[in-house]
Amino acid sequence: MNEFTLQRIAAMEAAFDRTAAAVQALEKALDEYETIKVDIDRLTDYLETNAWREDFEADEAGLVPKDLKRGVLSEDGLYNLLGDIVSLHERMKEFCE
Repeated sequence: MNEFTLQRIAAMEAAFDRTAAAVQALEKALDEYETIKVDIDRLTDYLETNAWREDFEADEAGLVPKDLKRGVLSEDGLYNLLGDIVSLHERMKEFCE
């Protein structure tokens, strides 16, 4: 067997190992993502209804305890997160075409 063939096999084996690891990591990430689908839907509904606006205004009025974690009420946080999700979906769709 010549050196070129051995190098090709070694290169393909490295590509195989990288691909297998990436597929396994993506499967794990997608499994986790599927479990939070209901959360994504709830957050979308929250932003699209008056509930978010009401909570935001209550926070602005000082009615929400300062020790309550409330990153969801930041003016851009939730909007940006949901936008990131849309971009991720578009990226996955383009990748699969």
